[in-house]
Amino acid sequence: MQSGRSLVTPLALLAFAAAWSVGSCRDETPESVVAVPRPPQVVPDYAGIVVPPNIAPLNFVIREPGRKYQVRIHCAAGATIEIVSRTGEIVIPPDRWKDLLTRNAGKELHVDVCVKTHTGTWNRYETIVNTIAAEGIDPYLVYRYMTPSSYAGKPLRLCQRNLESFEEDTVLDARSFGDGCVHCHSFIGNSPAKILIGTRHISLPSATLYGHEGRVDKIGTKFGYTAWHPSGKIVAYSVNDVRQFFHNAQTEIHDVIDLDSAIFYYDVAEAEIKTAPALADKKRLETYPAWTPDGKVLYFCSAPLLWSGTEKVPPARYREVRYDLMRISYDLETDRWGPVETVLRAADTGRSILLPRVSPDGRFLLFCMTEYGCFPIYQPTSDLYLMDLRTGAYRPLPVNSDYAEAWHSWSSNSRWIVFSSKRDGGLFTRPFLSHIDAEGQAGKPFLLPQRRASFYDSCYCVYNMPELVTGPVPVDPKALVRAIVGSAQIPVDSVTGATPKAKRTEDSRTVER
Repeated sequence: MQSGRSLVTPLALLAFAAAWSVGSCRDETPESVVAVPRPPQVVPDYAGIVVPPNIAPLNFVIREPGRKYQVRIHCAAGATIEIVSRTGEIVIPPDRWKDLLTRNAGKELHVDVCVKTHTGTWNRYETIVNTIAAEGIDPYLVYRYMTPSSYAGKPLRLCQRNLESFEEDTVLDARSFGDGCVHCHSFIGNSPAKILIGTRHISLPSATLYGHEGRVDKIGTKFGYTAWHPSGKIVAYSVNDVRQFFHNAQTEIHDVIDLDSAIFYYDVAEAEIKTAPALADKKRLETYPAWTPDGKVLYFCSAPLLWSGTEKVPPARYREVRYDLMRISYDLETDRWGPVETVLRAADTGRSILLPRVSPDGRFLLFCMTEYGCFPIYQPTSDLYLMDLRTGAYRPLPVNSDYAEAWHSWSSNSRWIVFSSKRDGGLFTRPFLSHIDAEGQAGKPFLLPQRRASFYDSCYCVYNMPELVTGPVPVDPKALVRAIVGSAQIPVDSVTGATPKAKRTEDSRTVER
């Protein structure tokens, strides 16, 4: 049975419009209409939100008891969309939706809902009022889509979704090279022209794939959390000794500890790996690099190392690990680093500061804070915070829930963010979008729309590391697989530990074998 359909006959449209024009429902008498003094319950929660003018239809399910459902979607300009459903699932015609949003960017979007009850009366609910933003969102979202299980051979795909439609493509399927792992994809800003993808496999060397200019190169070393310099000439990345362990009596049973880490940078033209003393301090853990849009400052997170290499996993003091927010200046022309600065101390916040991401306009810094540790998606206390880089003032965003919020990125115009959240019960990460205005005020977050509004009810996979980009990734999945299994690679100095031995130069260090 079709769950929802658009009324397309002229007579039906005329009759429906006449009924709605008097503020009631179709096929009823005035005595049979009951005004319900609240908005209807709809799933996903697409009420009171700010939406991009280029988003796919926000299909939804009306969670009110009844045997017939009528919906009217309208704005100040453009044709009204009218839909009837016998199940409560509302499927919006894509072309008419696109026309309505395009004509009304910056204006309100109204959704009227009527439900015919089992007794024959009609319930007319308060109108849902949303706002169509003037600014669009980058049209593609790249993410890992995988099962939440902890075994090594779990199904995992790197996917790209067109946000203007429901089209989803696989960039790389880990099963295509024998149940390997695909992780830590990164782009230069929001451009898909160059992509780095980390891979590992039980019987293949770990490597980093570099997709660019219609080709795929394999870099002969593993990058961790990665940040392209805006110039595209160097890449900052972390090397992490990450270990997973489990709790047996709490809401989130997974946990992660980073036993040792440091930050390096890769010179693309010279195929050379370097680091700086402030980025690879043997007494600290450095991770999560993030460049400013001008490439003059690198933000990162750093915590004191509280254990020796002989302790069991997890170390006894793992709950005491809290990361500070740091930054360091950099001059690309001279390859010189400045002194390291502490931007925000964990000792002052009482929380661990993680995952800094600077808005493309350079105005704001978006980051997580959680109770302890380095892996916020496994911390129900993880919340998103926004810092105004002009003043240094920061605050929690109203997008937070009682569960973990993490793995966020910006749209290229700095007006939208996407983040992963476990707010729907604490088990599965889902991608949420939120509008950020010029003063840093966040709109109510909303769930990534799907063709079927009930999609998430039966989706047992998680969305991880969502990244907004301006177009599709121009790389052939087969070329990625050939690079993984092939022997050809760009040779680089190997790194055998998170904090390596090195030979000091004037202002930087080149990693030795």
